[in-house]
Amino acid sequence: MILGLETSCDETAAALVTDEGEIRSSIVSSQAELHARYGGVVPEVASRRHLELVTPVIREALGDADATLEDVDRIAVTQGPGLIGALLVGLAAAKAVAWSRHLPLVPVDHLDGHVASLYLQPDPLEPPFLCLLASGGHTMLLDVRSHSEHVLLGSTLDDAAGEAFDKGARLLGLGYPGGREIDRLAHDGNPNAFEFPVARVPGLDFSFSGLKTALLYAVRDLGAEGLEARRADLAASYQQAIVRALAERVREGAKGTNRDRVAIVGGVAANSALRAALPDATAAPLALCTDNAAMIASAARWAEPLPYPRYLALDAYASR
Repeated sequence: MILGLETSCDETAAALVTDEGEIRSSIVSSQAELHARYGGVVPEVASRRHLELVTPVIREALGDADATLEDVDRIAVTQGPGLIGALLVGLAAAKAVAWSRHLPLVPVDHLDGHVASLYLQPDPLEPPFLCLLASGGHTMLLDVRSHSEHVLLGSTLDDAAGEAFDKGARLLGLGYPGGREIDRLAHDGNPNAFEFPVARVPGLDFSFSGLKTALLYAVRDLGAEGLEARRADLAASYQQAIVRALAERVREGAKGTNRDRVAIVGGVAANSALRAALPDATAAPLALCTDNAAMIASAARWAEPLPYPRYLALDAYASR
C-alpha cells in the first residue's frame, strides 16, 4: 500500500492507494475559505496552514483506511511544481514518515499525478490517449503513450485556463475559487451576449491573456450599474471563450495524433461547460479533478522509489 501526500498549493491531502489502484482512503483539507478574503492563494499563509494540517490529515487517512503505518510499503509525495514553501512542508513530512519506518520514498511530479488520476479504480483508463491537463497553474495538451511516457504537444504561452478563470472572476466581482463561481453564475447567463476572442497561436499552444484583457475592457465600458445587470451574461460569454479555446485544441490534437480516446484532468476538468463541449472525453472523477493525494499515490505506481535514506537530500522545485 502507498501513502501519498500532496501540498503543492492550498490543499493538504493524504491518501492510501493499493498497487492495483484501489483508493482505500482520500482526505483533502481545502484552504479555499481561508484564502477567499484575499481573492487568491497567499503562499506564506498556505505554508503555515499546511504545517498545522499535515499530521492530522495523515492520521485521518490511516484511520479511514483502517490501517497503520505498518501496512504502508512506500511513501509518495509531490516534489513539484507548486508553491515552494507549501511543497517543502509535504516533502519534509514524507521524509520523516519514510525515514522513521525505513521505507522507500517516491517523488512525484504534480502534473504526472493529474494524469495518473485516470488510472484509479473503479474505471481506470489505460494508455494511449490524448489528455488535456487544465488547472490553476497549467494548461497542457499531452499525448499519453504509456503510464510513464507523456509527450507535450502544446501548452499555454501566458495564463493557464484556471488562472484566467480566477482573474476573470475578480474582474466580475466574484469570489474565490473563480472557476467554480463563474461556472455557477454562467448557468443564468447568455453565452452569446458578448463576443470574446479566442487566440489563434501556432501549433497546439494556448493563450488567454488577450481574453482576460477583453473582459477588462467590457467591464470598464459597462460601468458599475451595467456590470451588475450583465454579470451573468459576461460570465457565460467569458466561460464559453475559454472552453472553446480548450475544446478546439483538443479536437485538433486528436486529429493530428490519430487518438480516438481523449481525457481531461485538473481543476478545470470539473467545469460543466467543458465537460459538455467534450462529451466523448473521459473526465477524471470530480473528487479527483482538484489537487488530491490519491493521484500522487497512483503516479507512484510507475515511478522509481528512492531507497532509505537517499531521499533525505531531496529538494522541492517550483517549476519544471
